[in-house]
Amino acid sequence: MRIIPAIDIIDGKCVRLTQGDFGKKKIYREDPVEVALEFQDADLDCLHLVDLDGAREGHVVNWDVVREIQEKTALSVDFGGGVKTESEVEQLLELGVHQINVGSLAVKDPDTFSKWLKKFGTENFILSADVKGENVAINGWLEDSKFRLFDLVSRFEQEGLEYLTCTDIETDGTLNGPNIGLYKKLIKRFPALKVVASGGVANLDDLKELKYAKVYAVIIGKAIYEGKIKLDDLKAFQNS
Repeated sequence: MRIIPAIDIIDGKCVRLTQGDFGKKKIYREDPVEVALEFQDADLDCLHLVDLDGAREGHVVNWDVVREIQEKTALSVDFGGGVKTESEVEQLLELGVHQINVGSLAVKDPDTFSKWLKKFGTENFILSADVKGENVAINGWLEDSKFRLFDLVSRFEQEGLEYLTCTDIETDGTLNGPNIGLYKKLIKRFPALKVVASGGVANLDDLKELKYAKVYAVIIGKAIYEGKIKLDDLKAFQNS
């Protein structure tokens, strides 16, 4: 199981939200590039980078942060937040971003996402499904799309989708533990997909549970910033 630390950006700063609520924002660090370098120094090789401004505005906003992390680290970055145009996809791939998370657009304009999968390759994309219950939320989690998670995933799996990140909004940022049952259901229903768990991880026991559930990877954010999980512990867990 891969360990993927997260950096969420608002106004160029490293923040975390609780349950996707922009009103419950906490700034942890002024410089997300410094944080990325610390992850790299801990021998972590991946990064989940989210442009929360972009998610809210509907287009990528924090280009400078993306560019600087690409220039100054060797991390394998998956990026999300407001990607809506083919031009943005091309720019991100040209910058060396490893994978692009697509959420709202996959719900609102599935034909465009299907076109991107074919044109740029399924390996370059992650379907990012943020859910309340099993309904998919969009636009920075601000809107309930009324789409059901399993219907959305099924649509794109038939078109070659390889990667799925599922964030349980109810647990995200709460440090109350991940929704293990949800990930087990996804893996059972879509055994060929590489399922990435996101939301609620608070300690190493949570990671052990997710590993046992056979998720492909897990995204960790607040637990790192609040000191619940040390980077050295993540390094040891990943190498175990």
